[in-house]
Amino acid sequence: MSAKIPAGKFITIKRLKIILGVYFLLLVFSGFVRFFEAETPFPNDKKRVQVAEVVNGLSSDRQIQIAYREFVPEQEISTYPVFLIHGSPGDGGAMQGLAKELSRNRHVFVPDLPGFGDSEISVADYSFRAHAIYVLELAEKLHIERFDVIGFSMGGGVVLNMYDIAAEKVRSVEMVSGLGVQEYELLGDYGLNHILHGVQLGIFYMMREAIPHFGMIGNAPISYARNFYDSDQRNLRTILQKIQVPFLIVHGTLDPLVPVEAAREHARLVPQSEFFELPEENHFTVFMHPAVISPIVQTFLAEVDGGTAKDRSTADPFRSNKADKPFHVNISEAKGVTAFVYFLLISLATLVSEDLAAIGAGVLAANGRISLSFAIIAAFIGIYVGDLLLFLVGRWFGTKALRRVPFRWFLDQNSVNNAAKWFESRGTLAIILSRFTPSLRLPTYFSAGMFGMNFLQFAVVSGFAVAIWAPILVVAAAWLGAETITRIFSDGQNTVWKIIPAFFAIYFFAKFIFGLSTWKGRRLFAGKLKRIVNWEFWPLQVFYIPVVIYIILLAIKHRSLAVFTCSNPAIMAGGFVGESKNEIYEMMRRSAKALPFLLPHLLLDGKEIAEDRLESARRFMMLNSLSFPVVVKPDAGERGKGIIIIQSEAELKSTLEQAETDLIIQEYFGGVEASIFYFRYPQKQNGSIYSITEKRFPKLLGNGIHDLEWLILNDPRAVCIAQKYFDQNSGLLDLVPANGEEITLIDIGTHSRGAIFLDGEWLRTETLERTIDEICLGFQGFYFGRFDIRTRSFADLQKGVNFKLIELNGVTSESTNIYDPKYNLSDAYRILFRQWRIAFEIGAENYKLGAAKTNILDLVKLTISKDGNKESGN
Repeated sequence: MSAKIPAGKFITIKRLKIILGVYFLLLVFSGFVRFFEAETPFPNDKKRVQVAEVVNGLSSDRQIQIAYREFVPEQEISTYPVFLIHGSPGDGGAMQGLAKELSRNRHVFVPDLPGFGDSEISVADYSFRAHAIYVLELAEKLHIERFDVIGFSMGGGVVLNMYDIAAEKVRSVEMVSGLGVQEYELLGDYGLNHILHGVQLGIFYMMREAIPHFGMIGNAPISYARNFYDSDQRNLRTILQKIQVPFLIVHGTLDPLVPVEAAREHARLVPQSEFFELPEENHFTVFMHPAVISPIVQTFLAEVDGGTAKDRSTADPFRSNKADKPFHVNISEAKGVTAFVYFLLISLATLVSEDLAAIGAGVLAANGRISLSFAIIAAFIGIYVGDLLLFLVGRWFGTKALRRVPFRWFLDQNSVNNAAKWFESRGTLAIILSRFTPSLRLPTYFSAGMFGMNFLQFAVVSGFAVAIWAPILVVAAAWLGAETITRIFSDGQNTVWKIIPAFFAIYFFAKFIFGLSTWKGRRLFAGKLKRIVNWEFWPLQVFYIPVVIYIILLAIKHRSLAVFTCSNPAIMAGGFVGESKNEIYEMMRRSAKALPFLLPHLLLDGKEIAEDRLESARRFMMLNSLSFPVVVKPDAGERGKGIIIIQSEAELKSTLEQAETDLIIQEYFGGVEASIFYFRYPQKQNGSIYSITEKRFPKLLGNGIHDLEWLILNDPRAVCIAQKYFDQNSGLLDLVPANGEEITLIDIGTHSRGAIFLDGEWLRTETLERTIDEICLGFQGFYFGRFDIRTRSFADLQKGVNFKLIELNGVTSESTNIYDPKYNLSDAYRILFRQWRIAFEIGAENYKLGAAKTNILDLVKLTISKDGNKESGN
């Protein structure tokens, strides 16, 4: 591929080391500054007492400090003091303005809740419940038997818990912009909110400990995050439903943090409550305009003093009846912090799945939680930023990023190569078109960065494409979702857990319809249906279920699950999984009969740098008089994964640069391919060929009109595994073969990569069987496995001449003739069952002769480290 930019053009290892070194030095210095930071003196206008620390809702032996301000009136008109409880983050200072207003004729106490202000910062429990216990203990220390409580914001949760714990001490409850029922807090669900608060807490911890801030980031963010992470709002509804005392609610209609709908629900649940909605006021009125709040509170407290304030027993019967009715949420459009959370969730979700996030935004808009314009903007920004980041990853790291998490989850070398060629041929147009072709978006933007497209040009073009795509997807989802949402929530219960299935239902429906809108999409869908019907293409996890059950039955019969690993004592675990191809090939060299049939090969150590491996490969080719093509494959491969036929020096260099595991370079032997499955019982003098498979490389005929991609999709068999053929011919898909021109789709004899397997029993001859038996008899410790073979012609193979043993697979190799269309599913299982029965019988005999079994724990470790699906080929 032309114009290739070296990986990591801008971010070199040297620069990265310098950046990390400076960062760690700053972090260490910041730590010293924080450690020796002077302690803040306790303010003169506050008092403090010792209270027992709360751990898991109970008082402990440890004593902690709680600070408070006391406001003493010149003329006290009530013997009952008032406790003002602040919100989070913050401290009692937020309540000072209201405290001064109320203290003209009342005794007022304003504590700093533990974790905030001048109270103990580090405590075990920051929850509403723990704070309620702390304030009650403070009242006890001050010898206050009964009092009124006013809770602001988070303090609303505290005062409700104070009433729940000690109702006899609470004369009245007042909530100013107070939070309460769970349904109106952020996403409305405790589980989801708890996750968000946990993420928030983790971010604040990271900021405090991993950023060199030299003490500028205090503990307040941690206390705030712990406060909400430790708290549970689910019980607040129950508390509200049982409050008997006079109750006041004051709430601004423009509150961006606690929606006014929450206050309305609180008023419904407490029928004796007095509810004041303040037009044009927001969440912060309590300290921005305390004079607005004070007269309302003063009047209410006067009613409580005079005995005219209502309690639950004297509440309006009509309101009491409404309080008993089931909850029916009144969805309000998100504002303030809640809107910001939705914005972040939608934007961040686009980094995982752009389409799903945009559709989710549309569903939220249909549900009324956010406006349609808000949904479009959030989706646009998330998608656009993601595009720019992907471009920069390609620019800074190049192909090295393809081997790193998380990029390797979404990108692979084939897709990037394909997109890079498309980008080089179409330039700017490729950026726009790929936005509407999901499979090409990521590799195209990555390639644009890697191949040096101007950043500003990319930003403009990408922004233009996203500005078209995002509104289409969001509006379509909102339109589709409106009726679905109405139906889902027709029972009156509205939870986020009902919205989530709607997201996915609309997403998959839209994706399905979009996919079927093109001929290619319809053909790919037809291929999926064919794979379901034709067992040849079933996933191994499904196809092998009966085989695994049969293996368990054999294990019971032989009283050992691992005795089959003794079938090949010379090979690790009998060739179960993870065995070295190099070691097996070297052991075959000990057989004099095998030597004429082996190919030159060399193991390339994955721990060596790419330049050294390349030099070793060059020397190997020179010593063996080899020219390109050559074969490169993993030393421990599975089902042909990683096998590449290298056609040039540049391709060899690129492959070795990208590889991080041990590789084998081997002579390429042209011709036709077959596999021979062999077995021999230890007590027998000779073995037998269990099966022979004829391998054919699929070919398509050109018509001079359509490109290779069309030919693959139009072929009744190739369409079943079209994506594999696309990946292996990524640079040729737009090629239009001449009429009658034959195109070979793959030249590696691996079924999982698209080779056609036919039963090769017709190849069996006495000469071939004798030749294979002689090779195996010379390989001591081998009794059971499959040879992958290349031969100049099948006639030569029948004569036992002019063929090469590409590799040998052990006990878990398949008798691959089962994939011949002439065999039905029951035939395939019959062949595999017999194969495994022989493996157990051979293993059992070898075990009696002294061979060691591989223990189950080691088998599990091998299975975890390697997939274990091993059908390789040259």
